[in-house]
Amino acid sequence: MLNLLVAVCLAYVAFLFLVAFGAERAAERGRSAFLRSPWVYTLSLSIYCSAWTFYGAVGSAARNGLEYVAIYIGPTIVMVGWWWVLRKIVRIGRQQRITSVADLISSRYGKSNLLAVFVTLLSVIGTTPYIALQLQSVTLSFASFAGEDSAAALPSEQSTAFWVALGLSLFTVVFGTRNLDANERHHGVVMAIAVEAVVKLCALLAVGIFVVWGLGGGIGPVMARINASEIGVWQVNSGRWTGLILVSAAAFLCLPRMFQVLVVENEDESYLRLASWAFPTYLMLMSLFVLPIAVIGLEVVPKGSNPDLFVLTLPLAEGRDGLALLSFLGGFSSATSMVIVASIALSTMVSNHVVMPIWLMMTGGGATVSGDVRHVVLLARRISIVGVVFLGYLYFRMSGGGTALAAIGIVSFAGVAQFLPALLGGIFWRGATRIGAMIGISVGFFVWAYVMFLPSFGVGVALSETIFNEGLFGLSWLRPYALFGIEGLDPLVHAVMWSMGLNLTGFVIGSLVSFPQPLERLQGMQFVNALDDAQNNRGWSVGAAQSEDLMVMSQRILGATQAQKLFQEQAEGQGLAGYLPEPTSEFLQHLERELSGSVGAATAHAMVAQIVGGAMVSVEDLMAVADETAQMMEYSSQLEAKSGELTRTARQLRQANDKLTQLSVQKDAFLSQISHELRTPMTSIRAFSEILRDTEGLTEAEKAKYSSIIHDETLRLTRLLDDLLDLSVLENGLGSLNLAHGRLGDVIDHALVAAGVNGAGQGARLRVTRSLAQESVMIETDLDRLAQVFINLIANVQKYCDAEAPHLDIRTERSGDSVVVDFIDNGSGIPREVQAIIFEKFWRLAEQKAGGAGLGLAICRKIMVRLGGTIFYLPGQGGAAFRVTVPLENVEVGGISALQ
Repeated sequence: MLNLLVAVCLAYVAFLFLVAFGAERAAERGRSAFLRSPWVYTLSLSIYCSAWTFYGAVGSAARNGLEYVAIYIGPTIVMVGWWWVLRKIVRIGRQQRITSVADLISSRYGKSNLLAVFVTLLSVIGTTPYIALQLQSVTLSFASFAGEDSAAALPSEQSTAFWVALGLSLFTVVFGTRNLDANERHHGVVMAIAVEAVVKLCALLAVGIFVVWGLGGGIGPVMARINASEIGVWQVNSGRWTGLILVSAAAFLCLPRMFQVLVVENEDESYLRLASWAFPTYLMLMSLFVLPIAVIGLEVVPKGSNPDLFVLTLPLAEGRDGLALLSFLGGFSSATSMVIVASIALSTMVSNHVVMPIWLMMTGGGATVSGDVRHVVLLARRISIVGVVFLGYLYFRMSGGGTALAAIGIVSFAGVAQFLPALLGGIFWRGATRIGAMIGISVGFFVWAYVMFLPSFGVGVALSETIFNEGLFGLSWLRPYALFGIEGLDPLVHAVMWSMGLNLTGFVIGSLVSFPQPLERLQGMQFVNALDDAQNNRGWSVGAAQSEDLMVMSQRILGATQAQKLFQEQAEGQGLAGYLPEPTSEFLQHLERELSGSVGAATAHAMVAQIVGGAMVSVEDLMAVADETAQMMEYSSQLEAKSGELTRTARQLRQANDKLTQLSVQKDAFLSQISHELRTPMTSIRAFSEILRDTEGLTEAEKAKYSSIIHDETLRLTRLLDDLLDLSVLENGLGSLNLAHGRLGDVIDHALVAAGVNGAGQGARLRVTRSLAQESVMIETDLDRLAQVFINLIANVQKYCDAEAPHLDIRTERSGDSVVVDFIDNGSGIPREVQAIIFEKFWRLAEQKAGGAGLGLAICRKIMVRLGGTIFYLPGQGGAAFRVTVPLENVEVGGISALQ
């Protein structure tokens, strides 16, 4: 029978390999619609139903009656009330690219990697008993099939546990570390877990149906036996039930494996709608036959048998080997799914928050050193998976493997429940601080370890008999089961009361007496207001950031292909095709979130901050922060921060000086040109007027000629003075707009005609193409002023386009409440080094081509500000390109402040 059992196990594992492999291949080929089903997501939540549920619930019912129900009530309350808590956590997970529960807590409290390391280590310790529980359930199952007593079979059980741990580690390494980005879903693992969810549910229902109708004689007789049994009596210990409901609800949110499937693997927030009723239904079905199996088991199975294994031993006792085999597969599925997801979640936390920061610090060079570190992250995760599983194996060996499964599960639940105050306080209370979270989690976890975790190993293993009887340091009020002198309480109630009570107290007091750092305040605002779509996202100040340094860093983490694709998309979005994107606040924030999916939010923030130099905060936050320097020194020392600030200041001063130098040269050229422009027409007017006055005998033709010259020079002088006056009026916010409704295409037609281009799009030397389909849009603005801007841009193309056959492409596109008009020629464009000053006064592209005072683009910018729109140069288009954004409705911006 054992050989058959081993063969079935290997075949079942091979089947799971095929399921996981097929899901991964389907996802890679883009055929993953069925993988993103809310039903698959709901079934993946079944990892809550581990071996504790499959085996331990029956054992708990046989020992404590209906108490096992409390373990299902906790997560049911959470799922039914998903709108208030779960929805917010999932939303935060997607907004912040959260990869684990440690990542969420550290991100909330200023992206503190120290806090992330602390939570990670405590998660590993708190989850270890639960992994041991799964190994124990599998080994006990093998022992039952062998027909041996569990105590006598202990050496073989340890050997079995070792091989099971090794096999689970291999499966998880293969399918749990294929993707570096934790937000690239583990489709293969999730699908395998969904399949296991069906297997264990069918197995438990099959055993229950067999027990009720095959052994119990039907529903009526079974109910009668339950009523006559002691375990069927409704006895509620309010304190213990409250404690069980609390720790089960907290564990449902805080267990690393549950957080992995609830948040990290969540494809769509709307999946929670189905899961909110479907998962409680699944729990109800899993618990449906627990009492009948427990009652019939106590009657049929010999006294002294382990009630945890009634699901398996009842079919074996009746010779139903096939049903027993199915039951074994159900328990095996329950155990393996939990271990797989827990090890994935914990390995991500260990690699992101422990290994990567240490490796980056040891290798030196910071974020800008080239090289691919993905292999380091993947190796760290694989080693962590093996380490986590074998820590569970070590706990199994140290505890002796004799503790009831339910008791081991409760120890783990109470441990991870210590994250609950910091987690819920962080998403609902903006005043929560990192210091408060550290104090609360530390106090609660150490109390839990002393009164629950260490005693679970037994007397004389982790704690001596003296400590149990006399207390730590001989102080009776420090006895593990009678802390602070309070005796007689249930061990669970005692542990939960003191650990959670002191945790919450430390968290609240620590938060009230400490002041959050700037980044904590900003993250607190985003977490608390996560459901507010209109919230202001925290940005970065560009500082001394260079796109080249950001590219090098991104290639290290994301790989060359993915990083280049990301930068190319961002550059195109900024209108910089062919260039690296500008390190704007929005781009830096997007880059940080992309990196956080691979190395965690804290490490990603530290790496970006090392290049950028600091985060940008609002005026209100700056006014509330007492020590502004702390923000700039978040991930570097004072000397490095000051040096970086001086470097950025010097760079800005150099840029400002270069710009002032260029403007000074342009101003001198302007004064020279304006003198020339004023003197030339004045000289002509004076000369020819004197001829008309002093010369006698002029013919009528000569008089007409000289009068025409005087008239033309007067118009030339008038245009120059009009430009100067126009600019002065616009700069001082004077004058009014003549608002009118009109068709955009008519304004463009008028501008082309005024610039000397006929209706067919042909000028003296300029060919024009247009996107007529979008020009029918109606706008409300000063049509004459807008036409003045268009005329200037078209005239500039006629003057400056150096192509042999000048061509102007006028493109129009609707964009929200505005319309965008691009003017793109086929010339060589404007040199990059002068693009920043082309809208300044006095500036002209080339002296030999100017012919004007260099005020055209300056006037255009002032006009568009008054009209509530924008005009700017659009690089990367081949030739010179200008983009004009015109509001569809009048949004006039008046006053001097709007023009400065």
